[in-house]
Amino acid sequence: MPMNKQLILASRPSGEASVDNFALRQQETPALQDGQVLVRHHYMSLDPYMRGRMNDAKSYAVPQPLNEVMVGGTVGEVVESRHAKFSVGDSVVGMGGWQEYSVVDGDAPGMLRKVDTTHVPLSHYLGAVGMPGVTAWYGLTQIIAPKAGETVTVSAASGAVGSAYGALAKARGCRVVGIAGGPEKCAYVVNELGFDACIDYKEHSDYLSLSKALRQACPDGIDGHFENVGGMVLDAVLLRTNAFARIAVCGMIAGYDGQPLPMVNPSLILINRIKVEGFIVSEHMELWPQALAELGALVGSGKLRPRETVAQGLESAPEAFLGLLKGKNFGKQLVKLI
Repeated sequence: MPMNKQLILASRPSGEASVDNFALRQQETPALQDGQVLVRHHYMSLDPYMRGRMNDAKSYAVPQPLNEVMVGGTVGEVVESRHAKFSVGDSVVGMGGWQEYSVVDGDAPGMLRKVDTTHVPLSHYLGAVGMPGVTAWYGLTQIIAPKAGETVTVSAASGAVGSAYGALAKARGCRVVGIAGGPEKCAYVVNELGFDACIDYKEHSDYLSLSKALRQACPDGIDGHFENVGGMVLDAVLLRTNAFARIAVCGMIAGYDGQPLPMVNPSLILINRIKVEGFIVSEHMELWPQALAELGALVGSGKLRPRETVAQGLESAPEAFLGLLKGKNFGKQLVKLI
């Protein structure tokens, strides 16, 4: 069996996370038992939710255990199988974590599935046609549920979730406005992803200034918003919402280091009768096939052209992860392992 490099959570961060919270180790991959599959990972996913798992605090998911391999999505190839459903050479997506190989129970629900790379590149199953894409699909279709002609917005618009959200919303006839950091990201959001407008939040020092920019980009107000950030961005959006607007809350990355995120004008939720709903996409697995079918068609047809930022080698993961939390990535953040 091959030697396996792994990254573990060595300590919990106090405030901002650092590379010192992780440690590299190497150990031999265990021999397969009946029903198990050995997967060599080609790519692993880095996602904002992982920062919350590093804390030992009450949340929607169990904290990442210390001295164990960091949790995370992976795509790769079956290199050995003792399960009838999986064959050597199969392309698969799973939750193999921050390591080069994983041994997976082939019958465990949601842990491993075969994917078709004929029209969709393998890496996209960690982004546009994976968990981030389904996250965008669920928030848009199940919570915001827009009608054609409505205006919808999304923070972190150039990222894996935001880019899929834009394509899905445009396919439903919406006016789509993104919020992203920097002129290059905003140009990508408009010129390549096809958003109607994009606002650079870095040009604004407070929520009132950002809200004025939103008023120009959304002259008819905001009917639906997908929130990945919180803080100043959410405060700015609330000022521009129409009556009966819907807000899908997926992430609060502005507060991942532990600081509180108070709202400036929570009374707007009542004044505009806004529906605000948080969700965890893994709690809605029954809808994943429907979402993945639409997302795969968008990628295959070229209507969704997601970008990827790819770090090379397992050792690069901590720095790449910390960069993701600061918005240094462009599109989906991946680590290439082969």
